Order: sequence, then structure tokens, then C-alpha cells
Amino acid sequence: MNEMNLSKRLKKVADFLPDEAVFADIGSDHAYLPCYAILHQKAVKAIAGEITDGPLQSAQQQVHRLELDEQISVRKGNGLEVIEKGEVNAVTIAGMGGALIASILNEGRHKLAGHERLILQPNIHAHHIRLWLYQEGYELIDEVILEEDGKIYEIIIAEKGDKDKAYKGMSLEAGMLVGPFLAKEQNDVFQRKWMQELQHMEKIESQIQQAARTEENKERLEELNEKIKMLKEVLTVG
Repeated sequence: MNEMNLSKRLKKVADFLPDEAVFADIGSDHAYLPCYAILHQKAVKAIAGEITDGPLQSAQQQVHRLELDEQISVRKGNGLEVIEKGEVNAVTIAGMGGALIASILNEGRHKLAGHERLILQPNIHAHHIRLWLYQEGYELIDEVILEEDGKIYEIIIAEKGDKDKAYKGMSLEAGMLVGPFLAKEQNDVFQRKWMQELQHMEKIESQIQQAARTEENKERLEELNEKIKMLKEVLTVG
């Protein structure tokens, strides 16, 4: 992967940048996404944020090699520490777990002015992000689920707005788990992901049923039954 030959998931992230984007890419690694966005006129300025020295130096070298020092500022810092409040109109965080992305947003929320578009690409546990966005009053604008190199990724796009709008017509819990836009579309990747998840849950369910009847197992079984029922409803609606 390089700035011209970006992965499918990162290209998709770039597609959701707003017009005249000035964005911060948090955990930017080699700054591939900022470089790609500038070179393809998807952004006018970018900040590549990195906390560790190795990736930070790689990002600096990459930006310098492409002569993009004027448009891309490479900064060292933890999460949203690298931006000033109001400096950007979009934030991208890609390639991390959902819980980590939610924690980065939470720790840096004082740096968000409220007008930024958030474009988030978790590798796993996207529900942590949806919950944080909901609690902070963000409206889901769109979602994407795609497969690349045998792995399934989700992309969540949000802006401040009506936090309930995307979840209309479905239970909030189900929407948080699978994604309201994705549940309505139900493409092949979505179906495959959640059918596998359902089978996995049913397997655990039968293991617990055969195990000792402790109070803890009883609670786990009830929780699992609820999730299985919810997933079955989501998958039969599509």
C-alpha cells in the first residue's frame, strides 16, 4: 500500500471527506490517507497525527518525498491532542478497535468544536463507537461494510445532529450492534458477518447449556438468548 495505491477501506474513508476538507487523520501511520486525499483533491489541508516515533518519522518522510509539506502537517501527540479546537472540519480514525476509537474521541472531545464530520473505521467492535456517538449527540450520516483481504471492516460517518434519526424503525440496541444503515441495506458482507456471528453465539449457547447450572451461567445464557433473538430478527427483516 502507498499513497497512490490505497487500500479499498481507506479509499472509502477518503470518499466521505466533506468539500474543502481540512482534516486530521489520527494514528496516521505513513500518512498514506492524508497524502492520497491531497493528491486526489479530496482535501485542501491535512494533519497526520502519530504518537510513536517510528510511524511519525515514516509519515514525515512520506510527506516530504511527495513535496506536500505545505498542505500536510505531521504532528506528534496522543489522539486529538494534535489539533486545535476549530482547526479542522473532519476527523478520520481508521484501523483500530472500536473501543479504542471511542476512547480517543472521548478523551479528546474538548478539542471538537461540534462542526466536524467524524469518519471512523473500526476493525472490530463498532458498537462502542455508535454508543459514544449517540451519547454525545451525533447523528449517523452513513455506514459502509466491506471485505478486504478476507477481513470485514465497517466505516461509520457522523455529524452533530439528530442522534435518533438513523435508528427510527428499529430497536436502539439492535441498531447499535449491527448498524442501522447496514441493517437496512443488508449486503452480502453484512449477511455473512452476522450469520457467522449468530452461529458462533449458538455454539456458545449450547456449551453453556451443557455446563454446570451456576447463577453466572444462567445470566450469560439469558444475555446470549436476547442477542440471538435480536440478530435473528435483524437478519429475517432483510
